Amino acid sequence: MFSVRDFWRRHRRKIFVSVGVFGSGYLLYKLYDAHRRRLDDLERELAVQRENEELIKAQMQAHFESIQRIADTTTLPHSMLYLSGRIAEELDLSHLTERLMKGKGQPNTLTPSEKLELWDRLKILSFTRMVLSLWAMTMLSLYIRVQVNILGRHLYIDTARGGGSSHLLEEADPIDRHDQQKFLASADFLSNYSIPALISNMHAAAAEVLKGKQLRDVFNSMVLHGTIMQILDLFISTGKPHNLVDYLMPDDTKSYKPASPSNGDSSTPADVTKFDQLMVETRAVLSSAEFINVIDVSLRTVVDAVVEDMMGVQLGGGSPSSGMVLAKLLPRVAQMGPLLLEEPSKNRFIQIIQKAPEVEFFFTLLYANMPTL
Repeated sequence: MFSVRDFWRRHRRKIFVSVGVFGSGYLLYKLYDAHRRRLDDLERELAVQRENEELIKAQMQAHFESIQRIADTTTLPHSMLYLSGRIAEELDLSHLTERLMKGKGQPNTLTPSEKLELWDRLKILSFTRMVLSLWAMTMLSLYIRVQVNILGRHLYIDTARGGGSSHLLEEADPIDRHDQQKFLASADFLSNYSIPALISNMHAAAAEVLKGKQLRDVFNSMVLHGTIMQILDLFISTGKPHNLVDYLMPDDTKSYKPASPSNGDSSTPADVTKFDQLMVETRAVLSSAEFINVIDVSLRTVVDAVVEDMMGVQLGGGSPSSGMVLAKLLPRVAQMGPLLLEEPSKNRFIQIIQKAPEVEFFFTLLYANMPTL
């Protein structure tokens, strides 16, 4: 007993130091182990989050590609067919060509001044229909793609929320089927309401540009390209700043009633509010500087393709620079209008627009970064 007390007295400090060191080491180990476990848990959580994000990206990519196909196979063909019929009805050239053919077969039925007047009207109307068809086809195809991207992203958010993924996406009110149908039906606003003003303004631009062009003047690729671009530039520069948007959609969405059947009650305030929101988002996109640039790129790309088709085919594969007199070019100008409004799956001009890098990039960003307004 004495030896234990003596040992304790002699080694007490060492024992305390040893116990303190051991205790501190054990505490540090436990703290390190807990920290390591927290890091492992955090890494697993981050890995799961990355997997979820990659899954969402893959789902959004698949959904993005799906709604592009919907635009190409459903919405655009319907609207393009309707637009083609309206333009053919309002800009019918047959009465002019029939009178000219009759005057050719019966020389005494038309005076020289009457023939000249008919040819001048045919010249202006042929270019009016071709350039109007070019502009309307380009704008309608871009507008519908804006629509389906806006609607598609809203619907994807609704689906993700229903699947429990809403914490990864912004909140938004769900869109019912009536709102969807009403929104997509608004693509026919151009054909239903804007055609008279569009024809009038395009005709004025064509008449102004062509007033110095004579039937005997030689048109080569450069002259034809310049003439089309002058008509487009003059048409676009007229009117109020946002008149191009006003051709495509109503300014006052609450008073707008699309000419399509629906099963919903259009007087329901919630429906009108959601429809208005979709239309406001669409107008914001169409009025953006980025979309204006897409329009410019698309129009110039289509004009290049149209000139190549017209001059190359007409000259039998010869040098397009040699040209031809305007009187012989007019039939090709008249025929190009309907070709520009062909069914989308056969319309190479629509496909040219869709494949333009600037257009593809714009709609990818539009779908991925849709603003909430």
